Amino acid sequence: MEYKRILLKLSGEALMGDRQYGIDPKRLAEYAYEIKQITEKGVQVAIVIGGGNIFRGVAGASKGMDRVQADHMGMLATVINGLALQSALEDAEIPTRLQSAVKINEVAEPFIRRRAMRHLEKGRVVIFGGGTGNPYFTTDSAAVLRAIEINADVILKGTRVDGIYTSDPEKNADATKFDFISFDDVLRKGLKVMDTTAFTLSQENELPIIVFDMNKAGNLLRVVSGESIGTQVNL
Repeated sequence: MEYKRILLKLSGEALMGDRQYGIDPKRLAEYAYEIKQITEKGVQVAIVIGGGNIFRGVAGASKGMDRVQADHMGMLATVINGLALQSALEDAEIPTRLQSAVKINEVAEPFIRRRAMRHLEKGRVVIFGGGTGNPYFTTDSAAVLRAIEINADVILKGTRVDGIYTSDPEKNADATKFDFISFDDVLRKGLKVMDTTAFTLSQENELPIIVFDMNKAGNLLRVVSGESIGTQVNL
């Protein structure tokens, strides 16, 4: 395998499948199978999931809700998604631990860096819920922060698009895909990969990002094996 320890970033919307909101058990089972393929190869896997399928703090704030309260609701939504994915992974016989930056001791371990790394070394998948535990920070920022803390080799951002394009390929048929691109070029071209805080943190810590289509069967294994899937952002 090309990478020994990865952080997989999934959006909350990815868990909806074909639904309008909520969680699709079929999609969860598909993701669990994809993750099992790489854990069986000895890859250590940490995961951060968004909460957009349940609640978005920014959307709540735009409708007049207090931003801090709205962001806390979003953090709790990521814990709900984490519990759902943990259940699906355990159904696939993958030992999994859910750690939360927001203390909910009855349902998740508190985030403790050394404990997380020990779980990974023992072959357990670790899901990080609750974002960073702070309002005004996205789950992209949480993903990069946790990846740096656990010394991950790469961030794999699983989306429904097969990489980074010059413009939105779902709206512009003439958009062209990048196989490789530098952090500087992403910023110069104004391409949307992650929010600016997360992206800058990744750049400063020289942590590569690979954006790929998570919904195509076998793609996760191909990426971790070192195949040229999606778009790699590097120095």
